[in-house]
Amino acid sequence: MSERSQDKAGAHRRLITRLEQQAEDVRRLTAGLDDEQLSRRTVPAKWSLKELVCHLGRIQDVFDARVAAMVGQEQPAIASYEPEDDPDFEGLTRRPASACLQDFFSGRDRLFARLEALGPEQWHRSGRHPEYPNYDVHFAVEYMAHHEAHHIYQMYQRRAPLGRLPHH
Repeated sequence: MSERSQDKAGAHRRLITRLEQQAEDVRRLTAGLDDEQLSRRTVPAKWSLKELVCHLGRIQDVFDARVAAMVGQEQPAIASYEPEDDPDFEGLTRRPASACLQDFFSGRDRLFARLEALGPEQWHRSGRHPEYPNYDVHFAVEYMAHHEAHHIYQMYQRRAPLGRLPHH
């Protein structure tokens, strides 16, 4: 493997590791809370921890499907995702928090398995996105990681009023 290929493989490995660490942040920030606490909007008119978990799970599913499309098809069209236009989101948030968390973590396991199985060239299979002209698997996964980090920070803010944060 060339030095450049090793650099790219390292970048891909770091993205997977980042998503693993962020999933652990979600686990830690929701640990020890019951359904009522996870569902409470600690910041008025902003999503609760449970709603944030549902959003992260939904985004994860969207990006997993995008990766699958780019790996399995030549230049697939990638539709923009607008959370406010998602007809399924409200139904997701009506479920118990434990089900929302279970879905998030099982979805993360599926995404990890998909990403771990990618060969170096598959990370650069591309799709046609209406906003991003250089949209490929690597870009999509990095975009998801940045998006998720933003919401994990919101989770941290929403969790603070609910008691001492776990240190694990």
